[in-house]
Amino acid sequence: MFEILLYIIHAIVCLVLILVVLLQSGKAADLAGAFGGGGSQTALGSRGAATVLSKATSICAIVFMISSLGLAILGSRSGGSVLEQVPLPAEAPAETPAGTPAGNAPAAAPPAQAPAPEGSAAPATGGSNAPSGSGETPQEKPAGGGR
Repeated sequence: MFEILLYIIHAIVCLVLILVVLLQSGKAADLAGAFGGGGSQTALGSRGAATVLSKATSICAIVFMISSLGLAILGSRSGGSVLEQVPLPAEAPAETPAGTPAGNAPAAAPPAQAPAPEGSAAPATGGSNAPSGSGETPQEKPAGGGR
């Protein structure tokens, strides 16, 4: 109940803060202010009288910060992330060739190895006489590197 009330206060303060800031007239908004001629924008210059809109802006900003902090504390106490509450989609079964049941799918073939470039001293794999990908067996390779 308290959290809902805090959400409502926060939303109202957000809207009021937007309106109050937009209603204020800019200080030194004429042509001289664009080139640094505005005396009211100096760091140590006179500030002028605080208007009702500037006081309302300060109050709304303070209430906005306090309500934001309160919502953050309440959100962290509820535990976890919002993404943890989202149900995960069911995993789709792996694609199988047409006409094969999903349980009897053939095993995937191991990836083919790239052939070694000529002249490199690549060791033979397991001492077998299987072709190496270039169509040659280990016995048919020339001894001098093929040059």
